[in-house]
Amino acid sequence: MRRDVTPRPGIFNWERAEERGRRIVDYIENHYAEEHVSFVDLKGINPVDVMYSEADADAVIERFREAQVDGIVLINCNFGNEEIAGRIAHTLGKPVLLWAPLDDVFEPDGTRYTDSQCGIFGVSRQLQRLNVPFSYVENCRVEEDAFRDGLDRFIRVACMVKNFTGLRVGQVGMRPKPFCSVIYNEGELMQKFGVQIIPINMAVIIDKFNRILKENREELKRGAELLGERYEVDELSEPNLEKIYTFVLLYRELFEEYRLDVCASECWTSMQLGLNAMPCTAFSILADEGYVIACETDVHAAISMALLSCAVLGKKRPFLGEFTVKNPEDGNSELLWHCGPFAYSLKKEGEKAKMVNMRQWFQLKDGNYTLARMDQENGDYRLLCGQCGTTEGPYTFGTYVWAQFRNLKKWEKKLVEGPYIHHIAEVEGQHEEVLTEFCKFIPKLTADHVEE
Repeated sequence: MRRDVTPRPGIFNWERAEERGRRIVDYIENHYAEEHVSFVDLKGINPVDVMYSEADADAVIERFREAQVDGIVLINCNFGNEEIAGRIAHTLGKPVLLWAPLDDVFEPDGTRYTDSQCGIFGVSRQLQRLNVPFSYVENCRVEEDAFRDGLDRFIRVACMVKNFTGLRVGQVGMRPKPFCSVIYNEGELMQKFGVQIIPINMAVIIDKFNRILKENREELKRGAELLGERYEVDELSEPNLEKIYTFVLLYRELFEEYRLDVCASECWTSMQLGLNAMPCTAFSILADEGYVIACETDVHAAISMALLSCAVLGKKRPFLGEFTVKNPEDGNSELLWHCGPFAYSLKKEGEKAKMVNMRQWFQLKDGNYTLARMDQENGDYRLLCGQCGTTEGPYTFGTYVWAQFRNLKKWEKKLVEGPYIHHIAEVEGQHEEVLTEFCKFIPKLTADHVEE
């Protein structure tokens, strides 16, 4: 965009603003469009492909609505047009990124053709007056790392906002009786965030499980062979491999039939009583297929895993590792563990995988991980986010990683004082800034940090 002003020599130059706008849009589309990201531009919106009038705003709003855009990038090519920017952003109600390219041309006689940074201050103030939350990238050239990193962060945030709004969470069965810690408020999740809980009782699960076990013999046989190839299988698991794989087909069916985005599932009480089988290893297979399932009927954990999945554009697999025990040899190292649901693709290279009593055992690969948990107390919803590395620690059962923190005491204090529990979602990479920025666009959710 540019401001609609009477042209004169110097900083009100129309042609310079329009040329740099077209060049920048081409650069962005050529460098940042990919499998998960596409762009809707202003080509043909008017003869110069740059908006500057009220009529342009109407046309842009119509185009963006028809294309169902998930985010808006306001590129301030000269001065800025806060009227148009504010109207478009307020009307569409989508996440907004504000940026101005660096003004870097100064003629010997003192003439400069653009004052893009100047304009960004006016645009930002108008967005504030209209109560429009926005991200921004510092004033820089489009080719600089600062712009690349800022746009990448915004794309991930837009993905999170898109999928969080109206999220459909399947609840399979009830929470384990002693797990008061995973209690949640279904009504508040719907009222505050539009999150819908889809209850599926265990009678339905048992009926579907038994039908699948009976009708899909060949597929279950192939699934059992896959499990036998992946794991050293103990004598308790061997007779149940087809049952274990039945869970894979069952949850695929649940996601499709109930149109679920994610799921929080019962896993080790009524499953054993009703089916004489455990779904932990099936959750691992499903995770690598892109399904997000939190164990122990932890709805807040399922939502947290969904947010992490969106923060990485679905390219990495989130997992639910609970704070379990401190490393006896390292005061800043903690065991992030669960009994066996982590994606098989996360297994440490060279690590031998076992299946013991229908649960997989292996250590996760080394690296950096982002941690997150959404939770609440008295309706005050917060998103805890942080980072950890990995280190060595004692061998143990289940799926696990020894996490390395800068200050584990602060993490322990935060989890004890709440409003969180020890179930924390993790994903590969450093995405704490993305989680923080996401909370800007969710008015009733506050970003919370341990090590600020």
